[in-house]
Amino acid sequence: MARESRGSERSPAADTDDPFAPAVQRTETTQTTVEVRCTGHVREAVGDSGFDYAFEGETLRAFLASFFEEYDVRDLLIAETEAEATTRGWAPERGELPGENYAKNPEGEQTRAYARVTVNGKFNEHRDGLDTTLADGDRVALIYPFMYCC
Repeated sequence: MARESRGSERSPAADTDDPFAPAVQRTETTQTTVEVRCTGHVREAVGDSGFDYAFEGETLRAFLASFFEEYDVRDLLIAETEAEATTRGWAPERGELPGENYAKNPEGEQTRAYARVTVNGKFNEHRDGLDTTLADGDRVALIYPFMYCC
């Protein structure tokens, strides 16, 4: 059973540096409904693995701002510092990596080590980061923990 939610109408103080804080005066009037998938610790905190979620706006940033107001999972997903986004593993560091887009999101806009946000199965940093445009029916996955091998 899918549940639909409308983001909260609360607005923080205008002087915040929070990249997920909704604007004090909303300029976005478009409502978008996405399919949310949650795994691991995010699923446990939210209490559901999948549901429809409606929010004001049309970007991943607007979605996350609304979602974080309703569900207290920001600390599970978003890194505030480079250290929180970086992990040291057993695999050796490589200099140049194949491919075109290995740029990380700016601090405060990247996921924690072992956490990922995907839009239709593609990591947000391989799209337009938090400025990725969302459309009705897109699938946003909030994944923690996420592990992979190279």
